[in-house]
Amino acid sequence: QAALTQPASVSKNLGETVQITCSGSSDSYGWYQQKVPGSGPVTVIYQNDKRPSGIPSRFSG
Repeated sequence: QAALTQPASVSKNLGETVQITCSGSSDSYGWYQQKVPGSGPVTVIYQNDKRPSGIPSRFSG
């Protein structure tokens, strides 16, 4: 089972680029966006660097 670590929080000003580093033992990972607590997450990156249709290019992996 993969074990991944990422920061608990990242702070930036509006319009600035945010980079979240994820480290660990996984060969393939995805990123998910949850805008509102309790709502379902949206996949923004899968298989390390692929974007689903409709996800803007500002999301990268």
